[in-house]
Amino acid sequence: MLEVSGLSIHFGGLKAVEEVSLSLGEGKICSLIGPNGAGKSTLFALISGFLKPARGRVSFLGEDITGMPPHVICRRGMVRTFQIVQPFAAQTVRENIAVGSHLHRASRRAALAHAEEVARRVGLDNQLDKLASSLTIAGRKRLELARALAAGPRLLLLDEVLAGLNPQEISEMLPVIRAIRDGGVTVLMIEHVMQAVMNLSEYTWVLNHGRLIAEGTPAEVSNNAQVIEAYLGRGTAERLLREAAGA
Repeated sequence: MLEVSGLSIHFGGLKAVEEVSLSLGEGKICSLIGPNGAGKSTLFALISGFLKPARGRVSFLGEDITGMPPHVICRRGMVRTFQIVQPFAAQTVRENIAVGSHLHRASRRAALAHAEEVARRVGLDNQLDKLASSLTIAGRKRLELARALAAGPRLLLLDEVLAGLNPQEISEMLPVIRAIRDGGVTVLMIEHVMQAVMNLSEYTWVLNHGRLIAEGTPAEVSNNAQVIEAYLGRGTAERLLREAAGA
């Protein structure tokens, strides 16, 4: 479904993303993890058209979409959420979701009706007439997810949709994300919440300093020495092995 080949972008002397390649199959939930500043959101921006790469290629559903603008990519079926949630605060939940519905529906009535359907999928159907400004953080995260779903994606890029949620709210969101996949939408998620990665993700890529340093199942990458050192510091993996051997 998604093929990324040698994708790179530099900001001055900073190699934000450097020669990243990955392949994502349809019908999966996969994840992109890494320390803060690793280049994860920048990679999402390159894939979804918000940034143009210096080098490399992005193919979606067998077509080269490299450098296409975001609205064109969105119409082709790739939609992303954003880490910093910014709903239209003065509009209702229903109206916010309808913004995404309008991508494929010219009629306001049809867009609002579709918004109700989407709201049920993410557990916002009892808050449709509330102003977006009145929602909790968890509610705003669900609204961001709903707006993206309303655009009818084949591939959904989730940028830390669980950030800022407490453990109970995270547990309540996991089945929502799984149901989205079960409904026919492939999911690639940037996530720091390892509970979510371990429970949801079938395959994981690890980014550090703009480069992929590991990939595999969540269990495999969590035991990778390079990954441990990227998160916990140089020498940590070796120290943990020594401690385990001495235990």
